[in-house]
Amino acid sequence: MITIYTDGSSKGNPGPGGWGAIILDAKNTKEIGGGEKHTTNNRMELTAAIRALESIADVDESIEINTDSKYVMMGITEWIHGWERNGWKTAAKKPVENQDLWQVLSHNVDGKNIEWRFVKGHAGDTANERCDEIATAFADGVGIDLYDGARNKYPLDLGVEEA
Repeated sequence: MITIYTDGSSKGNPGPGGWGAIILDAKNTKEIGGGEKHTTNNRMELTAAIRALESIADVDESIEINTDSKYVMMGITEWIHGWERNGWKTAAKKPVENQDLWQVLSHNVDGKNIEWRFVKGHAGDTANERCDEIATAFADGVGIDLYDGARNKYPLDLGVEEA
C-alpha cells in the first residue's frame, strides 16, 4: 500500500499559492511541492493530489490519500459523477469550477484502487502539518528542503504503520 498526504495553500484567494504532498511506500518517503503566482486554495488542494498521483502513475498497488480538503474528498468521491453526467455542470446548471483540474484528477484515479480519507487540518497530524509547511513555503516563495529517501530515515514520526 502507498500512503499519500496532500495539502494546498494560497495567500489571498486568489493569490500566490503552493501545494505539498508526502508519498510513503514500504521502503521510501518522498516529499514534493510546488507553487503558482496567481491561484486559489482549491486549485492548490487539487494540484497536490494530482501531482502525488502522477509521481506514482506506474504503481499497481492500493493507495490511501489523506486530505484536509472536503472539497477534494467530496468532489472526487461523490460530486464528480454527476458533473460528468451533466456535461460538467453543477446541479444549479453552472459550469464546474476548476473543471480542468477535476478532469486531470479523474483521469489519474481511473483504474486505481484508492481510498480517500479526510484528515482534520491543523489538528496535530504530523504528516498533514508537514504538507501544510511545504505548501505554505511555496506560497510564500521561500525555499524548503524536501526529503526523498529511506522511510526509516525520514526525520519526522508520521505515526503511519509500516507496510
